[in-house]
Amino acid sequence: MAAASSRIPRAIRVAALAGAVLLAACTTAAPEPPGCPDSAQVAEMLRRYVALEALPNPPHSLGVEAGLCGRAKFERALAGQYGRVVGYKAGLTNAAVQQRFNYPQPVRGTLYERMMRSDGAQVPARYGARPVYEADLVVEVGSSAIHEATTPAQVLASLYAVRPFIELPDLMLEDPAKIGGASINLINVGARLGVLGAAIPVAGNAGLNDALSAMTVRVIDADGKQLDSAPGTAILGHPLNAVIWLAADLRKSGITLKPGDLLSLGSFSRLLSPQAGQDIRVVYDGLPGNPAVSVKFR
Repeated sequence: MAAASSRIPRAIRVAALAGAVLLAACTTAAPEPPGCPDSAQVAEMLRRYVALEALPNPPHSLGVEAGLCGRAKFERALAGQYGRVVGYKAGLTNAAVQQRFNYPQPVRGTLYERMMRSDGAQVPARYGARPVYEADLVVEVGSSAIHEATTPAQVLASLYAVRPFIELPDLMLEDPAKIGGASINLINVGARLGVLGAAIPVAGNAGLNDALSAMTVRVIDADGKQLDSAPGTAILGHPLNAVIWLAADLRKSGITLKPGDLLSLGSFSRLLSPQAGQDIRVVYDGLPGNPAVSVKFR
């Protein structure tokens, strides 16, 4: 009896300690930044996104941290509609695009399985509430060692392939002219759709690192008219510098890249408006075989 009675206070002490730890965890959890959307607001964002309806611009007072908080909630909502995460996108990696959105650094979004289309895809011209398209580039991760890379050559050693890519973002807000850094984070950097070209394997392609910075990326229509062009250096001086930034930003959020993840590096071109009946082709002059990727807007 004495042994049994001595165990009762110990059990009580253990339970009390567990309760205290739980209470401490609850009371020390970081509060959401002011302006972070609540669950009802995020549900409305998702409803409008699915319905291709423009979303009212957030207030000018929306801070960067509140935008990031909202992005995390919106990303979780998107996953329920668009499937598993297949990769991530770096936005505002081009000086001209940074100037367009008045934000001096890159931003990050998440890409989902049902967003990806194959080369030659036909897509409605109004695929979003505020659709635009841009010449982009995707790399496919080959190793998690990519997080240790500090130079483009080291990045390349951790890649499996490079792929032509036309991104089809959706600026989504009622007045895109007033989109800033906080609001572009909030809308997951406008991720909506993207068209992937054939993979260019890294293995066996000596000189690919230099070719990526020396290439010229051209956007042309069905008549061969050039709509825009840019050198490979338009993205942070070398396209693979966007990978270095993206890998570091993901690590800050506790995300480790794995083989097969796709990374969209940003825009080589201006943000262009899709028109029904357009055939758009993006050519990468200087990469092995001068590859291309195309989309048709209907």
